[in-house]
Amino acid sequence: MNNFDLHTPTRILFGKGAIEKLREQIPAEARVLITYGGGSVKKTGVLDQVLTALNGLDVLEFGGIEPNPSYETLMNAVKLAREEKVTFLLAVGGGSVLDGTKFIAAAAHYDADIDPWEILETYGSKIASAIPMGSVLTLPATGSESNKGAVISRKTTGDKRAFMSSHVQPQFAILDPGLYLHPAAAPGRERRGDAFVHTLEQYVTYPVDGKIQDRFAEGILLTLIEDGPKALQEPGEL
Repeated sequence: MNNFDLHTPTRILFGKGAIEKLREQIPAEARVLITYGGGSVKKTGVLDQVLTALNGLDVLEFGGIEPNPSYETLMNAVKLAREEKVTFLLAVGGGSVLDGTKFIAAAAHYDADIDPWEILETYGSKIASAIPMGSVLTLPATGSESNKGAVISRKTTGDKRAFMSSHVQPQFAILDPGLYLHPAAAPGRERRGDAFVHTLEQYVTYPVDGKIQDRFAEGILLTLIEDGPKALQEPGEL
């Protein structure tokens, strides 16, 4: 038997219309930087919904975070966050946006005289603080919205490294299934396939005889197999 210490402080707000509760999760005096990826959040109207929900707050935007978020792109956001004295980060997107935003949160508070790539080189062990963050999930897949880990790439060297820190654990995650149904969103098959592969990866990569955890994974995989086709045929039925 292995001992462990489990702390899961992320608040999950799940359900159709959950995005309407977004404003309540962020301090009224916050200076918010919204982070997102490509143009899908604009095409689907999710960004408009987020901006409407945050009406009255001081809000900035940073878009263009790639799949497999790059250090080079993220450092532009870090510069913006430092210059604008951002006090809260809101990631709107999937796992890549979440991972990238975690790095921004930590790097913005990192010693300005040290290259923040050290965060990856030391697996996050030297992170002393970070900008608080939350998320609006638009792609159910990696679980990054409720954990303390992230994976970042560096184009110039080809490196791809991970880090973990409780300081970058999202304070909350909005999981609104209604956000996934817009025609401009990623096709349902892709979303469910992504969730399936990420679950399968954990299931087969770490065979440590964790029977309860394995049953959790099997339940997710079977549900995706059994109910995935139904959701594709009747996408409006939540």
